[in-house]
Amino acid sequence: MKQKIFIKTFGCQMNEYDSNRIYDSVKKIGYEKTQNYEEASCYLLNTCHIRDKAKEKVYHEIGRVKKIFRSKKKPLVIIAGCVAQAENQEMLKREPYIDLVIGPQAYHKINDTILNHIKKNKKTEETEFDAISKFEYFNKIKNNSGNISSFLTIQEGCNKFCHFCVVPYTRGPEYSRPFKQILDEAKYLVDSGSQEIILLGQNVNAYNNEKYRLSDLILEIEKFSEIKRIRYTTSHPKDMSNDLIEVYKSSKKLMPLVHLPVQSGSNKVLGLMNRKHTISDYYKIYDELREINSNIKFSSDFIIGYPGEEEEDFKATLELIKKIKFINSYSFIFSPRPGTVAADLNLIDKKISMERLEQIQSQLYDNQMLMNQSLENKTINVLVENLTEDKTQVFGRSEYMTSVIFNGKKEDVGKIVPVKIIKSNRSSLFGERVFRANQKVA
Repeated sequence: MKQKIFIKTFGCQMNEYDSNRIYDSVKKIGYEKTQNYEEASCYLLNTCHIRDKAKEKVYHEIGRVKKIFRSKKKPLVIIAGCVAQAENQEMLKREPYIDLVIGPQAYHKINDTILNHIKKNKKTEETEFDAISKFEYFNKIKNNSGNISSFLTIQEGCNKFCHFCVVPYTRGPEYSRPFKQILDEAKYLVDSGSQEIILLGQNVNAYNNEKYRLSDLILEIEKFSEIKRIRYTTSHPKDMSNDLIEVYKSSKKLMPLVHLPVQSGSNKVLGLMNRKHTISDYYKIYDELREINSNIKFSSDFIIGYPGEEEEDFKATLELIKKIKFINSYSFIFSPRPGTVAADLNLIDKKISMERLEQIQSQLYDNQMLMNQSLENKTINVLVENLTEDKTQVFGRSEYMTSVIFNGKKEDVGKIVPVKIIKSNRSSLFGERVFRANQKVA
């Protein structure tokens, strides 16, 4: 009888990618995936350290697992991801229910670590930075995601050391995978049915392997006839190079949504954050891309209430949002991460930060609503990903990554189809499949 593994994933798309690759690895030692955590013989939490109280959420989750398995055989409990990297041995000391702790650069060791634990019943942590060995290992294991839209990590780590960010400490320095290795994995994804590839990295546009840059990858991957769409995330304004901007002129499959985190609209706050870009730099990128294609839209990330943010700094952020008209963004109140420069700075009054966040989110939500409403009664291209849960409709995404639900059929999955948008809300579009030949689409 095969052992069953349940993985719960927190955080970013890279963690989702990592979880899928962990599945690919542990299959080789007899584990099969289960969506039913109660039947798991191995329970793995893939953790994220970006948001507030990440560590405590892990211990809360372990408490929940204890209750679930109180009257059953205890599963092998593994903590993976960025919290595992940051806390390592401390987690094993604090919570005896945890068996193994594995950082994101040590996933190539997961099979041996599991087998060694089963043999010797010894608690272990693996948190060395070894990105090269990790990707060489996984390059030998096919990524058969089977998804219409698939993630593909091309770069890990960060050298920017923004004062609020824990990534350099949990993911290590920037590492760009070999060009051919990435193309081999893209081919695996195509062969398993992927129609869209989303290139991932902590600083994805910092990709630099020998003579190759992100722009080269995009142009090479779009040569696969089966690939219909290409996206990339997350970028840093400092690495938005001329060749990447120029690729928007020549690429036929790169989508017109640019996710480019700005964090603040104030140069003073950007300096305090050690972001290494200015607002004028950001506007320059925006103007250059919009000149190439006026249909390009931006999304972003914002940290509100960063230590030192004054009312005029906040207003500058609000003004930036109004000017750029970001169509889909993430915004949070600053929360200190242990080990970062900003960890011990004096916090802004929480009430003030919350009031500012509400104003920011209100404006961002208005932008989303206006964008979605502008598509009502228009026909747009939708890449269909799957049937809805009740099997009565289909789910897909627009070129701008917006969810679209409409009256398609199973045969539409994996195709780009024209959909007339009937109504919308802030996060989704709802429409009807257009069957007329030569339908002009927006």
